[in-house]
Amino acid sequence: MRKVRTFVSIAAVAGLLAALVSGTLASESPVTQDAAVDRTRDQIQMLDDLYKTAVVLMTEHYVEDTSSVSAATAAKLLFSAMKEAGHHDVRLVGLTDAIVNEENEPMDAFERTAKTKLLAGETSHEEVVTEGGKRYLRYATAVPVVMEKCVMCHESYRNNKGAIGSLAYKVPLIE
Repeated sequence: MRKVRTFVSIAAVAGLLAALVSGTLASESPVTQDAAVDRTRDQIQMLDDLYKTAVVLMTEHYVEDTSSVSAATAAKLLFSAMKEAGHHDVRLVGLTDAIVNEENEPMDAFERTAKTKLLAGETSHEEVVTEGGKRYLRYATAVPVVMEKCVMCHESYRNNKGAIGSLAYKVPLIE
């Protein structure tokens, strides 16, 4: 059995080297060849974990009934503070037909594409953009229903097992 694993590993390395020499990997995914994009993606993934964990903890410990301030409302205030401090931009985007607040509608082509991909089951969508001579990573992640308290205010999502929303980031590349 050990010889087979060694053979597969050597074959995989040989295939990777052949692809690198022929240039096929570079043309298939130019975004992943950029160290600044990789660093920024890692930063966004940490922020995503932080924000989603905070929303779950706020919901779990502070949301008692429909009169409570929702964790999403508190998160939006946090997002606004981060933007005002010049760190990054992140917003909650609704992905279903049951969006109550117009401000949560997908606002541009990136968010509309992310909506399509996330509703199809992808966990994220990204794009590098340049604005005013500065590069940014646009990155969207799926927001599913993760606990019973979520449907206290969002009854229409009770049996939804997929994404109902997204966190859409715009973060300056860490050059």
